[in-house]
Amino acid sequence: MAANLSLSPEEARDRIAIRQVIDQYAHCADRRLPDEQMSLFTDKTNFLVYMQGEGSSPSQVVEKREDLRPVFEFLRGYTHTTHFNGQSTIDIGPDGKTASGETYCIAYHLSEKDGHRQMYVASLRYQDILKKEADDIWRFSERKLYLDWSETRPSNP
Repeated sequence: MAANLSLSPEEARDRIAIRQVIDQYAHCADRRLPDEQMSLFTDKTNFLVYMQGEGSSPSQVVEKREDLRPVFEFLRGYTHTTHFNGQSTIDIGPDGKTASGETYCIAYHLSEKDGHRQMYVASLRYQDILKKEADDIWRFSERKLYLDWSETRPSNP
């Protein structure tokens, strides 16, 4: 059984704000809002995608917020997507201005071609480093996306 936690009001606010950034990322992906999704990142950022899972080399690396647009617009190739964020761990640094964490996500990607529907399901893990910037807004300074497993199958309406 977990021990009761004692959080200061500021730490509680920070934890909620960080989770909102994590959830807003998924919301923007599903609603195709690349500008809003990009705004969740620091100007100089690291976004790394590991399509072969943890322990592999990244299949994609982006180092500036403005270069994230094609990554997020890639989802326009799907008819619909739904990202379900699950559990996450968040560790706020002693300075209260940095945080790290991991979030699990199941992502559904529906595509249609020539009258055939296909569902791509991905189990994702995000490992994040966030910074509380001068405007007191938390943003991703690093986000690593790990594909743990995936499945592609026909999808009947």
